[in-house]
Amino acid sequence: MTKKQKKANSERICGLDEAGRGAVAGPLVAAAVILASPPAKIAHLSETPLKDSKLLKSGQREKLCRALLRTGAEVSLEVISARQINNRGVGWANREIFKRLIRKVTADKYIVDGNLKIKVQGKSERIRSQVAADATIPEVILAGNVAKVERDKIMSDLHKDFRRYHWKINKGYGTKKHLGAIRQYGTCRYHRTVFVTTALKKGEPLPKET
Repeated sequence: MTKKQKKANSERICGLDEAGRGAVAGPLVAAAVILASPPAKIAHLSETPLKDSKLLKSGQREKLCRALLRTGAEVSLEVISARQINNRGVGWANREIFKRLIRKVTADKYIVDGNLKIKVQGKSERIRSQVAADATIPEVILAGNVAKVERDKIMSDLHKDFRRYHWKINKGYGTKKHLGAIRQYGTCRYHRTVFVTTALKKGEPLPKET
């Protein structure tokens, strides 16, 4: 093995991705992942292919997350509430949630899914945004799955007190049934006002997952 290969193998690569950016209710959740084992081992232990979370079933995502933790990976989570999104906007939330993760995780490289311009004092030169990283970079793929599993859990818990919105099924996205419930009952404190207004004006459901 060459010195260059050894250096590459010893690099701490942190993958970051979010879940819930396009929802009309609930928080934005993001995760950071640094692997301790090869991606193939995680796929083998979970009996699940490493794919974008939107391409997997909930049970598969959960298996990946359990296998990830079993291999000793470093996993960090951040959550930004609907109230904060209403106050400062989803654009701010999307950048801020990654900044928070990068500040608290030590790594040689930070790869963020998307094309955001993120600057963190002392770390900016190590941050790279990459479109479709959630389909090609193992650390980012797994971060997306962790974020999705955590956000789904949050929405399922909220469903217990807000059953009329069917969050256990739609997870806060603008499905026809969810928007119908909003028209009938109005919104609650976990809804994102701008997103709801836009969805209702269109008169059509938002994509189930974004």
